[in-house]
Amino acid sequence: MTSVFRPWINGALIAVLLAVAGGASAQSFDHSHAAFDTLLKKHVRLAGRGNSSQVDYRGFAADRTALAGYLRQLTAVTPAQYGGWSKAQQYAFLANAYNAFTIEKILTRYPRINSIRDFGRVIGNPWKDEFFTLLGAKRNLDWIEHETMRAPGVFDDPRVHVAVNCASVGCPMLGRDAFVAERLDAQLDDLFGRFMSDRSRNRYNAQAQTVELSQLFDWYRKDFEQGHKGFASLQDVVARYAEQLADSPADRAKLRTKAVPIRFVGYDWRLNDVEH
Repeated sequence: MTSVFRPWINGALIAVLLAVAGGASAQSFDHSHAAFDTLLKKHVRLAGRGNSSQVDYRGFAADRTALAGYLRQLTAVTPAQYGGWSKAQQYAFLANAYNAFTIEKILTRYPRINSIRDFGRVIGNPWKDEFFTLLGAKRNLDWIEHETMRAPGVFDDPRVHVAVNCASVGCPMLGRDAFVAERLDAQLDDLFGRFMSDRSRNRYNAQAQTVELSQLFDWYRKDFEQGHKGFASLQDVVARYAEQLADSPADRAKLRTKAVPIRFVGYDWRLNDVEH
């Protein structure tokens, strides 16, 4: 009788051990994203009075083994683990993954690359190419940003556009800190404020009496018209960041009326690399 039940007992024991191991794995993911945080602090340099940044891709290339280790941490996360996390933990995970995999994508051609668009708009499209695995399936960058982070009812946060970085000069800056759940809201507010303070991308043209905003706001206007995070229109964005966009009290007051015309400035797709 003992011999009959021994296989079942062994199978049950293995199942228990696997469950315990799975639970340990779920708990072992580093939500501080320390490995990526270290790399960002080492290889991202502030520019433009701290309102923009440049990426030392040569430095990242030298630390590619460390970057690969972090990417493996991301890839190892299962859908079940992810589903058990808080919204803030999920958001930080996705934003960091987007930025880390984008850097890795650039490194596949660096230094023989001048723009992320060099990968191609149709063949080799960097945003549609499924070049990594995340949450148990082959993914692309568009899946992270558009199908997940921007999906209605998931996060409903237009600040996603300062969270994910497209490796371009025209893009909002890549921060020097990895996103973490406990500071996520403050991190997003800080990056959005810096972006609006960057006069090379967003500004009030007093001579033309026009607000000049990054083309990003034209492409994703609808994200700022849903009432999320207090934004129901681009004029709401202008009014909230009047101090960043204009210098004189009179001009700032004018922007708060939400009646100043808006035009969009061209996007700079050059690689956001440091000058070597």
